[in-house]
Amino acid sequence: MSRTALRICPLCEATCGLTLTIEGTSVTGARGDRDDVFSKGFICPKGASFGAVDGDPDRLRTPLVRKDGELREATWEEAFDAVAAGIRPVVERYGPNSVGVVLGNPNVHTMAGALYPPVLLAGLGTRSIFTASTIDQMPKHVSSGLLFGDAGAIPVPDLDHTDHLLLIGANPLESNGSLCTAPDFPGKLKALRARGGTLTVIDPRRTRTAKLADRHLAIRPGTDALLLAAMAYTLFEEDLVDTGELAPHLLGIDELREELGDFTPEAVAGACDIDAGTIRTLARELAAAPTAAVYARIGSCTVPHGTLASWLVDVLNILTGNLDRPGGALFPQAATDRTPRPAGPSHGFALGRWHSRVSRYPEAKGELPISALAEEIDTATPEGEPIRALVAVATNPVLSVPDGDRLDKALDGLDFMVSVDPYLNETSRHADVVLPPPPPSQSPHHDFAFNTLAVRNQVRYNRPAVPLEPGRMAETEILARLILAATGMHGADPSAVDDLVIGQTLGKAVKETWSPVFGRDPKELSGLLTGVSGPERRLDMMLRLGPYGDGFGVRPDGLTLERLLAHPHGIDLGPLASRLPQPLKTRSGKVELLAQPIVDDLPRLRQALAERPDGLVLVGRRHLRSNNSWMHNVPALTGGTNRCTLHIHPEDAERLGVADGTAVRVKGAGGEVTAPAEVTDGVRPGVVSLPHGWGHDRPGTRLSHAAVDPGVNVNQLLDGSLLDPLSGNAVLNGVPVLLFPVKPATVSAL
Repeated sequence: MSRTALRICPLCEATCGLTLTIEGTSVTGARGDRDDVFSKGFICPKGASFGAVDGDPDRLRTPLVRKDGELREATWEEAFDAVAAGIRPVVERYGPNSVGVVLGNPNVHTMAGALYPPVLLAGLGTRSIFTASTIDQMPKHVSSGLLFGDAGAIPVPDLDHTDHLLLIGANPLESNGSLCTAPDFPGKLKALRARGGTLTVIDPRRTRTAKLADRHLAIRPGTDALLLAAMAYTLFEEDLVDTGELAPHLLGIDELREELGDFTPEAVAGACDIDAGTIRTLARELAAAPTAAVYARIGSCTVPHGTLASWLVDVLNILTGNLDRPGGALFPQAATDRTPRPAGPSHGFALGRWHSRVSRYPEAKGELPISALAEEIDTATPEGEPIRALVAVATNPVLSVPDGDRLDKALDGLDFMVSVDPYLNETSRHADVVLPPPPPSQSPHHDFAFNTLAVRNQVRYNRPAVPLEPGRMAETEILARLILAATGMHGADPSAVDDLVIGQTLGKAVKETWSPVFGRDPKELSGLLTGVSGPERRLDMMLRLGPYGDGFGVRPDGLTLERLLAHPHGIDLGPLASRLPQPLKTRSGKVELLAQPIVDDLPRLRQALAERPDGLVLVGRRHLRSNNSWMHNVPALTGGTNRCTLHIHPEDAERLGVADGTAVRVKGAGGEVTAPAEVTDGVRPGVVSLPHGWGHDRPGTRLSHAAVDPGVNVNQLLDGSLLDPLSGNAVLNGVPVLLFPVKPATVSAL
C-alpha cells in the first residue's frame, strides 16, 4: 500500500518542500508540496528524482574497513574500533594538527552535517581544517567579516520586492540560487520583470539566466571587481551616492571614495571589455531605481580578486542606500539563530590568525585553503608535522580541488583515513574506514545554514519519511560515535555528545543578560526539552533560545519543537526586514567600509587595470541536473545538457580547426584533459567552458553509472597555486589554457 510523506529536498540550496510517494520502504515518486510555506509547490528535476537518488543501488549499506590492503564489509563496532585505533595514536605522537579534517558541501544539506562537525573540530583541537568553502564562497564570508564583523552575516537580495536586480557571475536558472535560498528563483526573476523591474546579468556566458535578462553583458572573466569598482567610482563622481538611513551606521565613506579614485570607467573598460558609457549607465540605473540589489556568486568568487568583488557588491548596495532596506539586500533572521544581542561594538573579524605549514597561507574563518591539502600531506618542512591522518566527511576533493592527481597520490601516503560517505568514490576509495550514512528518506531534516540565507524567514522540520533500514546507522549517531572515537572517548554512549552540547549551550545562555533564560538553572531548562532523540532535543533548544522562540516559557506563543511538529508544511515567519545595527559585530559597531586588509589588496586590483589575457581562458558552468560531483551516478540526472563538453565560440573553433563534437585536448598549468567540443555562441570569444565535478574514471570506485560516461576533471587543469590572497579561495575561472584539436587516428590498410 502506498502512502505519502513530506520532505524538504536536500539536493540544492533552494530547500523546496516535497511530497514523497512511498511503497513499503521505497520512495517511488516526488512532487512539489503545494502547501509548503516557502516553496509553494515548486520543484526542479533534482527534486523530482529524489527517489532515484535515495534508492541508488551503489549506495553503501554497511561500513568498510581496510584489511590486507582491501576494503571489506565490517560491523559498525569493528569500524569504530578501527577509527579509534587509527586516529588516537597519530594525535598522541604527532599532535592534533597532524589530523586533518575535510568537510564537503553536502554537510550543509543535512542535520547531522550541521550539528556534529563543529563538535569534532573542537574535540580534536586541530587547525588543519579544510572545507568546500575555499573552492566556492569564502570570499563572501571574508568580505562580510571585514564589513560587518561577522563572516556569517551575508545580505541576500529581496527578490520578491526589488525593482532592479544586477546579477554577476550567477546563473540561478541552473543553480536554483547560491548563498541566497530561494525556491523558484526562476519564477522570482520572471515576476520581477512582469512587475516592470529590470534584470541585468553580467557573465561571460549567455546562460539561461542571461537569456531572461533585459541586458546581458559578456564581461571578460575575472574582471568583476574592476567593473564594480568603476561603478562605485561613478556613483561618487556623479554625486549619486545616497546612503539614506544607513548613514549613521557607516564608517570610512570618505576614505573609500579616495581609494577608488583610479578605477574610472575609462580605466577599466579595456580590461573588462565593457565600454565606459555602459559602465556609467549601470551605475546610474542602480542609483535611480526605487529599490535595487546587486547579487554575485561563484563566478565572481572563484577569480583572483574574489574577496574584493564580494566586498564591492555590498559597497554598491550601501552607496545606493539599498543595504538593509526592503527591496534591496537584507539580513535574514533564522529561527535557530541565538536571541540577538544588543547592538554595539563587538569582537570584530580577524584574518591570518595562523598559517598553513608549507606555503604559509593565512587562515580565513578558521579554515586553510583546500588547495593546500595535498602539500600539507606530502611535503615535509621544519615547521610542524605533515598531516598524517584525515577525517573526510561528505567530500570528494580528488575531483573538486585543483590538481586532483597530486591529492590522489598524497592520500595514499596517509597513516590513516576515515571517510563518511554513502559512496565508494574517487576520494573515499583511499580510506581505511568508510562509514556510510543512510539515504535522505531515512534521516530527519532541518536547514540550519540555508535558513540564514533565505529570502523569507520561515522554519520547517521533517522527521524521517522511511524507518531506518536494519543494519544501517543514523548519520547523527555515526558522527557522534566518530567524535567519541577520534577524541579518546571511544565506547561512550553517543548521547553524551548531545548532552555535552546542550549543557554547554544552556550554561552559556543563562549567563547572557539579553538571553530569555538569563539567571535560570541550566539543568532545569535541559529537563524541559522535548524530542525523541539528542538531535531533536538540540533543535528544540535552539528554537526556544532563538529570536522567535518561547524562551522556555517566557514567550508562551513562541517557537518550540512541539509547535513546529504541529505544522508539517512549516511556519512562515514573515518577510525580511531591516535589522541594522544589531547584526554588526565590528569593533566600532558600524559597517567598516574600508578595513585594512581591503586597503592592502587594492594595489593588486590596480595592477589588473593593465592586464589582458594573451589567449584562451577557462570558466566553469553549472547544470540544473547536478550538484558538483554528487549526482552523476543517477541516470535520470545525466544526459541532455548535463554533459561534460568543452564549450567554444565558433570564431575560436574556426581559428583552431575545431569541429563540433570532435575531441579537443585542453592544457593548463596543472595538467591536461581531452573532451568533446561543443561549438556555441553561448560563450564569448576567447573563453572556453568545462563543467565541474566530472572525471569518474579512476579505478577502485563503485559508481557504475557515472563510470559509463565519466567525463573529465576540469580541476586537473589547475595546479593549485592560484588563490585569492585574502580568502584562500581557489581561482577556478579566468585561468589561461591552451587548446589542441585531436586528430583522428589513421588506420593503415593491410
